[in-house]
Amino acid sequence: MRISVVIPAHNEEKCIANTIKAVLAQDHKDFEVIVVDNSSNDRTSEIVSTFPVKLVHEHRKGLLMARECGRLNANGEIIANIDADCLPDTSWLSRGEKHFLDEKVAAVTGPYDYYDGQWMFRYVSLLLQKNLYFLMNLVLQFSFIKKGAVLIGGNNFIRSATISKAGGYNTSIKFYGEDTDTARRVLEYGRVVFDRKLNMKTSARRFKNEGVINITWKYIYHFFKIILAK
Repeated sequence: MRISVVIPAHNEEKCIANTIKAVLAQDHKDFEVIVVDNSSNDRTSEIVSTFPVKLVHEHRKGLLMARECGRLNANGEIIANIDADCLPDTSWLSRGEKHFLDEKVAAVTGPYDYYDGQWMFRYVSLLLQKNLYFLMNLVLQFSFIKKGAVLIGGNNFIRSATISKAGGYNTSIKFYGEDTDTARRVLEYGRVVFDRKLNMKTSARRFKNEGVINITWKYIYHFFKIILAK
């Protein structure tokens, strides 16, 4: 299957080169890389243009504005979403693709590994995701509940046809809750798989800048706000 890796980027001149290098080093044989410059005013576009990737521009600021722009410019059967500070292992695309051999699978996700976070935060977070998120994902998709699923925004794969049927990404959402909203809508067309070994190295910079408790609370609040909505 051909995979389109979509990377939104707003003022990411410090991170974007390493992320692109990690994606281009994948062992998968058929993929494209689309970087969406989301109204940057630094050297993001200049840096991206030095790599053999597709550079597109979305001047309306917002993560899902950028993801939707990337989706509309993608040619792959699968959309793979990562952030501009992510560093996927070389087998990331190949591992994610295998789940789609099951035609009932609509999307696949896995845990974040905050590689530059403090030791305790990094490993406790990874342990919680691999166990708590995995179980929550199963429970939420039980037929008598079916309220949603767990989807990690910067570490997921979605069938292109599925996200298209779902009407694309919900561009009214700026950031928090975007992954939960997407998971809930694609669930109508198939299962969402949480692969505990599909790790994605990503930066803990948001937690460092805004505080672990503050960011964690925002994620939890918006997750349940969307899950519990009618």
